[in-house]
Amino acid sequence: MIRFLQRQRAPSSVLGLALDGSRLEGAWLRRSNGSLRLQKAFAVTLALNPLTSDPELVGREIRNHLDHAGIRERRSAVCLPPSWALTLPVQVPDLPEADAESFLQIEAEKGFPYTPEALSIVSSRFRSASQGGYATLVAVPRNHLAQLERALRAAQLRPVSFTLGTTVLQSPLKESSQGVLALVIGESSVDLQVTCGGGLAALRALDGAIETEGAQRRLHADLIAREVRITLGQLPAEFRETVRRVNVFGRGESVQRLVSELTPRLLALGLHTEEVNSYRADEFPGSQVPPDAQVTPALSVAAKNLSGARACFEFLPPKVQPWQRLTARFSSKKLMWAGATAGSAALLVLGAFLAQQWQLSRLQSKWTAMEPKVKELENLQHQIRKFRPWFDNSFRNLSILRSLTEAFPEEGVIFAKTVEIRAQNVVTCSGSARDTQAFLKTLDQLRTAKEVGGLTVERISGKAPLQFSFNFHWGEGGGDAN
Repeated sequence: MIRFLQRQRAPSSVLGLALDGSRLEGAWLRRSNGSLRLQKAFAVTLALNPLTSDPELVGREIRNHLDHAGIRERRSAVCLPPSWALTLPVQVPDLPEADAESFLQIEAEKGFPYTPEALSIVSSRFRSASQGGYATLVAVPRNHLAQLERALRAAQLRPVSFTLGTTVLQSPLKESSQGVLALVIGESSVDLQVTCGGGLAALRALDGAIETEGAQRRLHADLIAREVRITLGQLPAEFRETVRRVNVFGRGESVQRLVSELTPRLLALGLHTEEVNSYRADEFPGSQVPPDAQVTPALSVAAKNLSGARACFEFLPPKVQPWQRLTARFSSKKLMWAGATAGSAALLVLGAFLAQQWQLSRLQSKWTAMEPKVKELENLQHQIRKFRPWFDNSFRNLSILRSLTEAFPEEGVIFAKTVEIRAQNVVTCSGSARDTQAFLKTLDQLRTAKEVGGLTVERISGKAPLQFSFNFHWGEGGGDAN
């Protein structure tokens, strides 16, 4: 029970990560007395692509960046790259809730270029007073999520949330977000989001909105204004008329210039443009962020996680406990049959154990009856071994001569004249050799025998023929001492 309560206790710190192309931003937040403190923040460019590179290598690179920034937190909430998301707008007829979910599944199967099993799909429902219900389906390929999760675990991180940065910055569930078009300016992309009618009405990535020239980047205000006009034109008229505000999220002088250039263009469409530089006081219920904190997806997703706010779109695969998998696998009838089978197996094991115990008891009785005779025989064997003949049957001398013979070459270039064996293990050999090389080769061959040890040359005289004399010790594991 105590462990269960500990698992349910709200976390005190979390690392927020935002992946935008090859750029990774992080914010480590800690909650204390209702306020959120920014411990560390960093922004780096990854050398490896999280989708195509080895997850172990990507995780090691991320871990190196975290260590360099002095971040030790393991829990991580991640904003996915906007380019991973696929969207599909659907008009939902008036159906019971269960049928509506089935309808959305069918529409997802028809509209997305993947099978439903290959996608993690979430939906945002919104309604029109006159035209009924609508939904926006957002999908992320499961292999992308699995690849990223493996990389994070290789970086010694434990992901607790996968979501989208745009929905974190401008939550479709909040009343203040209704009738708002959000522009999120990233390092390599601009994301557009429209929230109205109680949900997400549009979500797009604007291609070509950012042009990078060396270290400088240029934001095309005309292209963005045109895409805003096209996006609003694709919405039903009732929703289009409710959108009156444009929030621009981003940092730097280029974003400020973009806001100044967009303002007159969007004002002609009846839209008021505002750059979001700080968090609202009620942005995170029950938690206060530092007043000077920069508005970033990484900090926002960490703050939402610590404040207990539910992510609008959650793509992290659920963790299924083993007992849940077992329960889902067996229905009540199957579980009954499984229990009966397990009971029968237990009875069989118990019966086998009892039979084994009976057999062991019977054998123990037989041993008790024959034990005196066995001890008498063992005593006789001991006496026999004690008074055996003085010689052994190992044929030591023949073994010595065999090893010595095998060491001599077959060509007849070296001859033994005398072989003397003293004390069963000291061997002296003398003879003649055609030359020194043949004699040394014979010594090397003799050293390879495992019983030969302490091989010593006593005498060498002459050249052709060469007169020699050497000795060695014979015994197990001898080895050459020279």
